[in-house]
Amino acid sequence: MSYRVEIAETQQVFMVAPGESVLDAALRCGVNLAHECTFGGCGTCRVRVVDGAVTYEEFPMGLTEEEDAAGFALACQARPAGDLVISTARAAEPAIPARRTTATVQAITSLGPDVLHLRLALSDDEAFAFEPGQYMKILLEDGSHRSFSMASAPNGNTVDFHVRQIAGGRFTTGQLPQLRPGDKLDVEVPHGSFSLRKEDYRPLLMVATGTGLAPIKSMLEALMDDPDCPPVWLYWGMRSAADLYLHDEIARWGERLYDFQYVPVLSRADDTWQGRRGYVHDAVAADIGDLSEHAIYLCGSPNMIHDAKQTFMVLGAQAPFIYSDGFTFQHAPG
Repeated sequence: MSYRVEIAETQQVFMVAPGESVLDAALRCGVNLAHECTFGGCGTCRVRVVDGAVTYEEFPMGLTEEEDAAGFALACQARPAGDLVISTARAAEPAIPARRTTATVQAITSLGPDVLHLRLALSDDEAFAFEPGQYMKILLEDGSHRSFSMASAPNGNTVDFHVRQIAGGRFTTGQLPQLRPGDKLDVEVPHGSFSLRKEDYRPLLMVATGTGLAPIKSMLEALMDDPDCPPVWLYWGMRSAADLYLHDEIARWGERLYDFQYVPVLSRADDTWQGRRGYVHDAVAADIGDLSEHAIYLCGSPNMIHDAKQTFMVLGAQAPFIYSDGFTFQHAPG
């Protein structure tokens, strides 16, 4: 049996066929819902169920039980249990429209064992317009794309990226290492609702794993030398000390940020490591007992984000002030 879905903000209506997800049905009917990974890991397609109920074949990683109980759902995995009314409204959405353009490679250098620094530039009279925390799509010749978060604050016509090289990755290990300064890329920018919310004016807790540091860096660069910058705690989870590709630079950020605390946490540290060990969200819980007054930004592994949300809400974190962006990685087929 098919079910009717209405979007509260636009009154758009579409039908969902048996066994079809809300997202798949919307796209089939020409209704644009925000999405990225399509398998429940990143949380981009989160909607609120205003009326009705949904079911899942398997509960998605990008949603917590508390969010589910509060009426939120991931459209890419949700199957209607009856007719639905959903809300796609998000507080303080970045208002810069995405546009397609051509970017020029300025530099590609190594940051760490499997992370490259990519710098792109637009023409001299064209600026990269985005909110700190957002991402860019690099458009590939076959019509697919790869998404990368900006790793620098908006500043003229250049922007930095931290690109993790994935075994079998069509772009990261295939095309990217072959690029040279002056080469052109078709891009679409900006995308994403993960962005700095200065209007919260709460102490900031930033938690990242891997290259999830990139959008956090963009946000913190935007706060540097700002006299109204709130206190900032940055926890960065990696496996080994060699993976902390920006460790020395981050240690200097305290010179330009008000009351900045940086805590690297290693999950597979060797005997020479003198710092924190274990999972990054556990380190936060051990250090900060009450998170009720914080604005929390989580970026990186969907597993970390899921576990951190559950842990932090026990410590008083308020769902409206938890912002997250789960990084998923794509591989070339075959």
